[in-house]
Amino acid sequence: MSSSTLNTKAAALAHVQALIAGTQKHFPSGSFTIGTVTYTSASLVQVLTDLVSAMQAHNVAAAGAKDALTAEQAAQAKVDPILRAYERLVLVTFAGATQTLADFGLAPPKARTPLTAQQLTARAAKAKATRVARGTTSKKQKLAVKGDVTGVLVTPVTSSTAATPTSPASPVTPAPKPAQPATTTSSEPSTAIATK
Repeated sequence: MSSSTLNTKAAALAHVQALIAGTQKHFPSGSFTIGTVTYTSASLVQVLTDLVSAMQAHNVAAAGAKDALTAEQAAQAKVDPILRAYERLVLVTFAGATQTLADFGLAPPKARTPLTAQQLTARAAKAKATRVARGTTSKKQKLAVKGDVTGVLVTPVTSSTAATPTSPASPVTPAPKPAQPATTTSSEPSTAIATK
């Protein structure tokens, strides 16, 4: 039961009980005509009290039913493996005795009818079509599939020496930049003369 249902039931019960208390306090000896029936305060309170009793009985029964359901589910979970194992044992023990199995409320397992050649062909065609539709492949075919990557620049590592870590206590000073050789531009091509 949801909490909103419980709240609604509790609110309805409280409402009827409040009507009873209000009637007894403000109309101790009143007379009411509701529809075509005339009620005294006592008879109206009795009608409302009967409703309260019915609502409380229903709440008690619902709680008992919930407890009974919980107990049944726990017993079912405990006994189910035993029940299945015992059924298998009986089926194996009396495999050919249909009447004996009927005494246990069991039916012998149905013999499996072999498929015809046409059914086997249809099954194979359906399996192939399903495989194509799903795009499933074998292990070797999956290994042959490679992803294409574009727009990634890979820079190879040229230094074979590993960088040595520096301790955080010693300050690191940047190394001075080496002097760049001066470049001269010439419009005439240089020629090398070989000497003998």
